[in-house]
Amino acid sequence: MSGAQHTLVGQLPVALPPDETFGLFTPRGEERWVAGWRPRFPVGTGDDSAPGTAFETDSHGERTIWVVVGREPGRRVSYARVTPGSRAGIVTVEVSGDGQGGSTVRVTYELTALTPEGEGPLREFAVGYPDFLRSWEAEISRHLGSRPPNAAAR
Repeated sequence: MSGAQHTLVGQLPVALPPDETFGLFTPRGEERWVAGWRPRFPVGTGDDSAPGTAFETDSHGERTIWVVVGREPGRRVSYARVTPGSRAGIVTVEVSGDGQGGSTVRVTYELTALTPEGEGPLREFAVGYPDFLRSWEAEISRHLGSRPPNAAAR
């Protein structure tokens, strides 16, 4: 199917060192800055980014099932995600130091539409991906009480 699969890659700056930045991208860490993000875990977990951890979210009227499929603590975490009847794929977040005490976060979404009805929303997500990451940058900066790093006066 043409247009049914997308690999989307982008970056955003975060004004925290990598270890602290990594914590913002765990399931519970995202609750601190993503409006409406409320992961539900079917079993208790002390380490929500441990490989094999499963959870669900309800966002924008969709239920999504997530499983942590890989992790390098403080550096990288990958999630398999399935929104039944719509799309499935892998989301990977990689954190590196920016050389100035902050971090650069690389976010990769590899998504496939599961049905013809899922193709349109996936295309819309792909087109809006740069704005999606800019909204993450703004929300994280708001959470940290600072301006986005790239908003400095030139």
